[in-house]
Amino acid sequence: MSAEATNPVTPGPMPGAVSGPVTPTAPRRKARPRIDLRRLGRAALLGPAARDRLPDAISHVVEAHRAHHPDADLEPLRRAYILAESSHRGQMRKSGEPYITHPLAVTLILAELGAETTTLTASLLHDTVEDTDVTLDQVGEQFGEEVRYLVDGVTKLEKVDYGAAAEPETFRKMLVATGNDVRVMSIKLADRLHNMRTLGVMRPEKQERIAKVTRDVLIPLAERLGVQALKTELEDLVFAILHPEEYAHTRELIVRNADRADDPLAEVADEVRAVLREAGITAEVLIRPRHFVSVHRVSRKRGRLRGSDFGRLLVLVGEDADCYGVLGELHTCMTPVVSEFKDFIAVPKFNLYQSLHTAVARADGQVVEVLIRTHQMHKVAEAGVVALGNPYAPAPDDPADGERVDPTRPGWLSRLLDWQEAAPDPDHFWSTLREDLAQDREITVFRPDGGTLGLPEGATCVDAAYAQYGDDAHACIGARVNGRLATLSTVLRDGDTVQLLMGQDPASEPSREWLEHAHTPAARIAIQRWLAAHPAQAAAQEHAARGADTDRPSADRTATPRPVGRPGPETAAAPAPEQPGARPAGGDVLADLPGATVRLARCCTPVPPDGITGFAVRGGVVTVHRVECPVVARMKDGGRAEIGVRWGDATECRVTLVAESFVRPHLLADLTEAMAVEGAEIVSATVEPPTQQQVRHTYTVQLPDAAHLPALMRAMRNVAGVYDVSRAQPQTQGA
Repeated sequence: MSAEATNPVTPGPMPGAVSGPVTPTAPRRKARPRIDLRRLGRAALLGPAARDRLPDAISHVVEAHRAHHPDADLEPLRRAYILAESSHRGQMRKSGEPYITHPLAVTLILAELGAETTTLTASLLHDTVEDTDVTLDQVGEQFGEEVRYLVDGVTKLEKVDYGAAAEPETFRKMLVATGNDVRVMSIKLADRLHNMRTLGVMRPEKQERIAKVTRDVLIPLAERLGVQALKTELEDLVFAILHPEEYAHTRELIVRNADRADDPLAEVADEVRAVLREAGITAEVLIRPRHFVSVHRVSRKRGRLRGSDFGRLLVLVGEDADCYGVLGELHTCMTPVVSEFKDFIAVPKFNLYQSLHTAVARADGQVVEVLIRTHQMHKVAEAGVVALGNPYAPAPDDPADGERVDPTRPGWLSRLLDWQEAAPDPDHFWSTLREDLAQDREITVFRPDGGTLGLPEGATCVDAAYAQYGDDAHACIGARVNGRLATLSTVLRDGDTVQLLMGQDPASEPSREWLEHAHTPAARIAIQRWLAAHPAQAAAQEHAARGADTDRPSADRTATPRPVGRPGPETAAAPAPEQPGARPAGGDVLADLPGATVRLARCCTPVPPDGITGFAVRGGVVTVHRVECPVVARMKDGGRAEIGVRWGDATECRVTLVAESFVRPHLLADLTEAMAVEGAEIVSATVEPPTQQQVRHTYTVQLPDAAHLPALMRAMRNVAGVYDVSRAQPQTQGA
């Protein structure tokens, strides 16, 4: 029998019970029944009924279901109840009640939320396969594949088969099923809510264990699926078990406020009704009491609570445009608190929530929060995905082709399903799941091609890379955020445009440092999996990160500018000093000054076919500059006469190149090897200390032919990690 099936809560303020005096609410219209799960008591016990009509025991379910779906076919419910009751007959809850009261209560919760018939049918049967002799095949034969899938999705895995991994593997199975049909999680949430309501007779340690799982996994899932009615009550029940003293104090505050003679919320509600009535806007104004956890949070934030802190006003209208009409009237006729305004209609939350949030101030300084939404928005705000009915039913004008499209599968669920496949073991999956669900806000970033990526708040370029490219993101060398170069550790904001720069080397390796910047489980698991599969490289990275010497130089461990010479595949030699008898570097330049020695200026290192000019300096030497060099203008301003110079037949040249790159292991060795392959002799080189995971290299190289320069620069750019190579910009020093 289900381990969570226990006896109902007994009357009185025991842990888990959230009944008690609260701020009263205005009555709702009969045509729109208020969703209030707290009024659900014990389900009706089995009464006499003929086999061909609805049993009396599900009359509560039928009444709630008809309120949302007046034309629903009730025959599946009748047959499901008969099968569930007969299968569970003889099974008892710890309270002594027939076990059938549990599936009845779970189904009633979903019916109150507006779930369609298929979900309710599966809910009545959700424990039959787990706790009775009924098989999934029998469920499928009698009720169809959809019901079979839903029942299978919420059926637990046996501890006898999975041992300690049964719980995490059950949740993994359930989440995968939810990826195909969100109604699986709707049933699970309602099931957990009823079990939390009836947790009283369990041992304290078991109550605490179940409450912690509910807090870490089920409540975040309810929030992400938008089922606020379940989420808030689950929060209160967990609060009562894990923090009984704070719960008792909060309960006392609520009771004391309910006994007040004056009610500022009621007074402001009357003012709002008068304002809207005068403006000709049809609206329903209600007082929504804060639930226990919300009151507790407000009390910790504000200290002493005032009457307006125990609830908010809810304004319900018919059309979207009316929401903004109400907002305009309130801000015109009352004193708005502008900093409290939020528009979740134009920009809905990731969990389908839509509403306008504002606040108005009273003369006595109390601030009253106001929520403005349509009736449909309110239904979705309370019931989330449950309010969408069957999201897989084809539209009436859409030909049924058998393809199921899920419009309710948000980005967070897709990411969760992706990374769970790579989780190496149940423990890792379980801890990562809790960590992932603790991130409660989602941002959207844009790709240059117009596509989007959904990421949790706090995500970095590392996370974006793995979200877009999967394991191929190992080759990512950097990014541009909103057109500007950025490091992979850059934290992204909602609306950013991210262009990921990918290297060409298929054997590229991620850096261990990326783990510090990875915010999403998908990125962390991919990096950890690579490190585990390449222990030698991982150890080398860790060694380099500690500042130890390695056989191969690495740009990301350079602490000071260091010169290097012509490299071999694994090493970089010291710079070769110029020999006294060496041929002048400008031997391929002819000057219009007989007998003069020609020397290429080091400030701009001209090479063919650069435009050049010369100036005579001491010792009968002509220095040759690029015509755009700033030194040329300074020489002219100083009255120096230009000497005509031109390139000769010889094509050998010396040039200074600047490479900009991102930090990664072995970058320096790979870069100098690529230069050697192109025939470049490195005369000198300087590597500056890394900043913000970027590093700058300056190389002076000798080339046998100036025509090889473009090929050399291309080869340097193709090295993984290098994002730009350019000629050294002319300096301002003198020749």
